[in-house]
Amino acid sequence: MIPETTGPVVLFSLPLAAAVVVFIRPRWSVAVTLASGGILLATALWVVVAVLRRGPWRQDIGGWTAPLGIGWTVDGLSAALLLLMAAVGLAGAVFHAARPTGRTPVRDPRFFWPLWLFLWGGLNALFLAADLFNVYVALEFVSIASVGLIGLAGGSAQAAAWRYLLATLLGSTIYLLGVALLYGRYAALDLALLADGVEPDLVTAVAAALMTLGLLLKAAVFPLHFWLPAAHGRAPPAVSAVLSAVVIAAAYYLLVRLWFGPFAPLLGPEVATLLGLLGAAAVLWGGLQALLQRHLKMLIAYSTVSQLGYGLLVFPLAAAGAVQQAWTGAVMLVMAHGLAKAALFLAAGAIVLRHGIGRLEALGGDQQGVVVAWVAFAIASASLVGLPPTGGFVGKWWLAQAALATGGYFWLAVLMLGTAFTAGYLWRALQAAMRPGWETSGGLQALSPALGLSALVLALGAALLGLAAPIAARLLDAGSGVAG
Repeated sequence: MIPETTGPVVLFSLPLAAAVVVFIRPRWSVAVTLASGGILLATALWVVVAVLRRGPWRQDIGGWTAPLGIGWTVDGLSAALLLLMAAVGLAGAVFHAARPTGRTPVRDPRFFWPLWLFLWGGLNALFLAADLFNVYVALEFVSIASVGLIGLAGGSAQAAAWRYLLATLLGSTIYLLGVALLYGRYAALDLALLADGVEPDLVTAVAAALMTLGLLLKAAVFPLHFWLPAAHGRAPPAVSAVLSAVVIAAAYYLLVRLWFGPFAPLLGPEVATLLGLLGAAAVLWGGLQALLQRHLKMLIAYSTVSQLGYGLLVFPLAAAGAVQQAWTGAVMLVMAHGLAKAALFLAAGAIVLRHGIGRLEALGGDQQGVVVAWVAFAIASASLVGLPPTGGFVGKWWLAQAALATGGYFWLAVLMLGTAFTAGYLWRALQAAMRPGWETSGGLQALSPALGLSALVLALGAALLGLAAPIAARLLDAGSGVAG
């Protein structure tokens, strides 16, 4: 067996098969999910090593090549996100399985694990898809599973789930209109074929605008972020972790895949600047809103709005000439953000369970059982702020170098001011642990160590990513389609 033939098959089919098994046999849910998660993590690592050693590859399903057939493609970018999903998916599953039995955050636990595995399979399919229609199918898969997982929390989370459903369906519809225009213009949907044949005409420009707008809505980029804080803030902790770390990153993945692929002829200074300004607004607005929050999970949710904005800075910096530095810096930041933000949500989930309340002023006092969670929170915060030697530091350093090399001092100022906001709101959260807390009757005196450890492993991953920066850069360069 070699990764080129078996890796994508396992990554796509295993979570879907496991979802069917746990739906039929709910008693096996935890064992099947954790075993599947371990296999998926090992397979994703296997695929990453294969890309590093042999370069990217394409796998045509059933032997039919494009444009008649469909296929999977694996390169450095998709392999990195497959690994991110495996790490966050397994850590989130461990956290949810280890939660206190009397304090379940979902109304009907029978549906949690099947939806969790369906979401996992949908994201893997999205990262593997080689054509725009299968990307659309995977997007719908991910959206429906995400809405279901949010709604399982009940109460106000159901209203947030409905809002998310309407927003994501609107985004999918707009995206599909753009896909239809491209197919009518070029009679092809395969990304590689489109990259070789796209011309910068009016129809292509309208298609690119529609698809970009749909993906910006799904990514909750300012000012289209109205659905995200409530959805992420009210979902169960494990769900918030995967939504913020991977689902949002998936929409960003498609944006860079399209604009550095088929839509590259359209990426002029005006388009790049517009996308960069949206990113700058997201960084500053999201950071300001996070500073104003009084609830721990809502603070982290608004932080997601801010942090994704850094990724959009790749467009103006690349258009100015620093393509390779901007590309690797932006994607490194998205990867580090995914690990760190998932760690923050899992750590916050444990902390809220311990204290029985999520308000910042109530989280002080006795921290028995959540010391590891607070340590994980601190390490993940260091990566988001950009302290060396974390992955967040390396990503910001590469972006700053790209800005200096191209004279992009405005983008550098956004990077610095956003970092100051990040340090401010995360310090507010960490300060809460050192203050006297409220006496509440809902807090728990004992929690499973697995809750804090699952967050700690992801936080350490975000920190160690910086030490592995040369390997990460080589992986992201493998078949990225970005010219140096």
